[in-house]
Amino acid sequence: MTSDPDRSPPAQPQSAAENLDDDHYPAFTIGRAAEMLRTTVGFLRSLDEAKLIEPQRSRGGHRRYSRHQLRLAARVRELVDQGTGLDAACRIVTLEDQLQEARALNARAPIPPDGQYPPLKGV
Repeated sequence: MTSDPDRSPPAQPQSAAENLDDDHYPAFTIGRAAEMLRTTVGFLRSLDEAKLIEPQRSRGGHRRYSRHQLRLAARVRELVDQGTGLDAACRIVTLEDQLQEARALNARAPIPPDGQYPPLKGV
């Protein structure tokens, strides 16, 4: 979920301006990310441990977060603030994203010429 398998690294280094529009560019340090989300660095580390978010690392080994990852963290934070356990909140966010991806794939899928879909196996 945190890594996008359909997203390949750019062939050439991007300019700084191009990175500003890249939702997956790891622009934020853990301290800045925690400040933006009004949470602690420990909370962000717990999301890393739960494997919801796997931040990239700088050359010095420091965690770097993208805007996409911060949105995921904000969604988990909201659920946790409402009383949902961390593991359950991570699972909910993961399932919501999987559902959104499946709906997007279905929207792009061609409709069979006869309008009939093959029967589901195992159902």
